[in-house]
Amino acid sequence: MLYISTRGKGEGVSASQAVLSSLAGDGGLYVPKVIPTFSYSRIQSMQHKPYEEQAYQVIAPYLQDMGEKDLKESLARAYRPGKFSDPNIAPLKKAKENLFVLELWHGPTAAFKDMALQLLPHLMNSAKKKEGEKRQSLILVATSGDTGKAALEGFKDVEKTRVLVFFPEDGVSELQKRQMVSQKGDNVRVIGVKGNFDDAQKGVKKIFSDPSLGGIMEQAGYMFSSANSINWGRLMPQMVYYFTAYAQLLRQGAIRDGETFNVVVPTGNFGNILAGYYARKMGLPIHRLICASNANRVLADFINTGKYDIRRDFIKTMSPSMDILVSSNLERLLYDISEQDAEEVSDWMSSLQRKRHYQIGGDMLKKIQRTFYGGCADEEDTRKAIRELFAKTGYLMDPHTAVGYHVYQDYVKDCGNERCTVLLSTASPFKFPASVMKALKPDGIFCRKDEFALLKELRNESKQEIPLNLLSLEERQVLHDQTCSPDNMGEMVRELLVDNNE
Repeated sequence: MLYISTRGKGEGVSASQAVLSSLAGDGGLYVPKVIPTFSYSRIQSMQHKPYEEQAYQVIAPYLQDMGEKDLKESLARAYRPGKFSDPNIAPLKKAKENLFVLELWHGPTAAFKDMALQLLPHLMNSAKKKEGEKRQSLILVATSGDTGKAALEGFKDVEKTRVLVFFPEDGVSELQKRQMVSQKGDNVRVIGVKGNFDDAQKGVKKIFSDPSLGGIMEQAGYMFSSANSINWGRLMPQMVYYFTAYAQLLRQGAIRDGETFNVVVPTGNFGNILAGYYARKMGLPIHRLICASNANRVLADFINTGKYDIRRDFIKTMSPSMDILVSSNLERLLYDISEQDAEEVSDWMSSLQRKRHYQIGGDMLKKIQRTFYGGCADEEDTRKAIRELFAKTGYLMDPHTAVGYHVYQDYVKDCGNERCTVLLSTASPFKFPASVMKALKPDGIFCRKDEFALLKELRNESKQEIPLNLLSLEERQVLHDQTCSPDNMGEMVRELLVDNNE
């Protein structure tokens, strides 16, 4: 299994090289030359296997150079008993008729990023051994809220690895911020960026391609890598939970053998839903992937019009992990839909950088729309979704999941399609207590209460328990208080390297 760049330059690389390098040398994203396909009987057999074994079945064809023993050991460490609060890792729960919620937030940081970032450090260590790589890794992360903490938790104190996380200083919830700035570990550093997520993501990509920084890295004995979903090793484990959702639908008798189902995915950077697209190409019987955007509706607009246009205001919302205008992983979809036309993909990405927009052709748009449905939810839509589903069923959603629920309702109205549907729940509602309480009690007065007081109020209102990893945050000491401008992010990397070599 070789990996090639979406922009077409350079030879194919091994899976280990793709995982370690993150970005291709030409600025493109690595994709496998071939997507493996499974027979239905193989998919059906997964319903009787635990999550760890399902993960091995899905991931092994993509990591042929790593070896069975190393991969199984990596999976055992990532998903070992006690690491996730639910023994099913990603439990499927019925919300109402024809709608099931796949809870992806039972890991150490109460967000779906744990599903991949508990595994990625082990994959990187295996890749280093395979490649005979002696340099230390500097993991750079731009986060819109959840990836940062999940990466810090996954990579803390990992040998020969340092982690540097950039987050938008005023663009995450108070609990998300406290999770990151209180992170312990001798090899971690967290810096607030005076800008939005797109500024942080652009800054990280610029660092990767800066030749002067590359030279400093070589002298210091480091190599760059990423824990964002631009890294194939981060994206690939996310395919697994689509298969486990189907396995649980079969096991619960919610669908018949071979019956198709829909998946609703709240997404900002397009990685979460792209994993579903690849799972569908592998043979999983997904009928439609429903792409749910918040008020930053650039993805929904693209799916509906074929025009990707970031010449618009950036909106800060109650679903901050989706506050993104430049969705990096869309490049991988464009490469596949265009039948691997790297030159055309390069032109689109160049146009996005220079003109801040691009347009795909009508035939390509039709291909995308056969698989994807795009919709969005504004702030009032999101609050209403939280309030109404809780009132009707007692099921409590965080704002990101609520965006997905609203778009699901729109999809049913637009398409008249009520087939079995799985909604991916990407975070615990307790990560966003102020927003959830405001949704449940729109006439309540919360302005004088901080999020930690509201955390306990939400527990009392919902009669549900706060995840232990959030309950202790209020007492945790702030260990990282440094900030920088987007233009100064490269200098932060230089400082880290200099400090490390003194």
